[in-house]
Amino acid sequence: MSIISNALSGSIAAQAALGAASQNIANLQTPGYTRQGVLLTSLGAGVGVRSAGNGVQVSALLRFADDYKTQQMWRAASDLGARTQTQPYLTQLERVMGDNSSSISNGIDGFFTALNAAAVDPTSTPLRQQIITSADAMAQHFNSISNVMNNQLLSVRQQRDAIMPQANTALAGIAALNQTISSSIAAGTNVSALIDARDQLIDGLASQMSISVTDQADGSRNISLKTGQPLVIGSIPATMSSNMSSTGEPVLSVKFANASFTLDKVAVGGQLGGLGDFEQNTLQPLIQSVADLAQSLTDKVNAQLQAGQTIGTPGVPGTPGKPLLVYANGKMSIADNYTTADLALATSGGAAGDSGNLQKLIDIKNQPTNVTWVGSALIGDADTQLVGKLGINSQQNQALQKTASTVRDQAVNDWKSTSGVNKDEEAMNLVEFQNMYQANMKVISVANSLFDATLQMMG
Repeated sequence: MSIISNALSGSIAAQAALGAASQNIANLQTPGYTRQGVLLTSLGAGVGVRSAGNGVQVSALLRFADDYKTQQMWRAASDLGARTQTQPYLTQLERVMGDNSSSISNGIDGFFTALNAAAVDPTSTPLRQQIITSADAMAQHFNSISNVMNNQLLSVRQQRDAIMPQANTALAGIAALNQTISSSIAAGTNVSALIDARDQLIDGLASQMSISVTDQADGSRNISLKTGQPLVIGSIPATMSSNMSSTGEPVLSVKFANASFTLDKVAVGGQLGGLGDFEQNTLQPLIQSVADLAQSLTDKVNAQLQAGQTIGTPGVPGTPGKPLLVYANGKMSIADNYTTADLALATSGGAAGDSGNLQKLIDIKNQPTNVTWVGSALIGDADTQLVGKLGINSQQNQALQKTASTVRDQAVNDWKSTSGVNKDEEAMNLVEFQNMYQANMKVISVANSLFDATLQMMG
């Protein structure tokens, strides 16, 4: 009887729908899970005007996904990854370099304060010793800041190196899933869970670098960098690496099949691009600027001391001063065995107590110098300008990070509006399809009763 077959198809369809709803509810808190449903279609009638139809069938198992929203979420992940990766370094530099006690400005001010104090009595041994002591303290300020920056440079490169194997693992996983998904689709198997797993890998990869994702007819996804280099084609993954060049600079590259491509460490985007941008456009210029300032200050102070005259001893005239500061291999220090007698605070040929050269030493603070990151600046003002520019960069990155975080949250919410599981909606589905199943069971019961009555009539 067609009534039984119709009801049977309805109960089977209801069971399939209940199965999809139960799967959705079970994965209510599963990250990256895409909700599923069933597509029900009516089976048309056969030959004859008395046939209303042949029931219902499950035409397809639906996966509720919007490719545009998914791509939008991945783009947002790249932007957020770049800004988030950079900010901790900027914050640390801003805090250390702007600290009143540890800043380079504090060290420079202390040195010139000691020079000013010595003007009261240029022959005073305690005051002259204070000049040497403050010069040593100034050198320690320079060295402390340099150590922080060099440690950051090392950390940036270590982070980049750590991202590479993670990215390669993701690329290999995506390629393997591409192959599995393609073969499963060909065999008619539900691949929703496999696609979710692949999308999770792609989302993580997108935070590490800016990527383009292209869907293929066989269900696979090809991935390339925004700059065009291939990362995954079908079941073939690329391999990324970071190596040091002969000049000591890191070089990013990607190898696909037999081809190798050198990458721009900033244009690669994501976390890698954020690290590259910070290293190239902030940290290295800042390291060079501090070196410029240290070298300029060392040269100017030493040259002025050599142009002056020491106190000398009774019957022995003073001599040109010795260099006080040494700057080599990125470190500033006091010259070995330097004593108060080596300070040339008097003008060459001047009498005892003359402070002409001391005044010229004091004037160095207001002399111009050139530092890489800010250009021309006064010796006493250069560090303040560096800290100011660093602060502006940090504030800009914080604003961009906040924007990127908002965009990412919105993109995730948009994705969830289509693909996420809504427990209230699934609860309604359970009730509706449960009613559908029970109704079809009732139809079967009625059909059985009719069949039994027919048999009794024939008996």
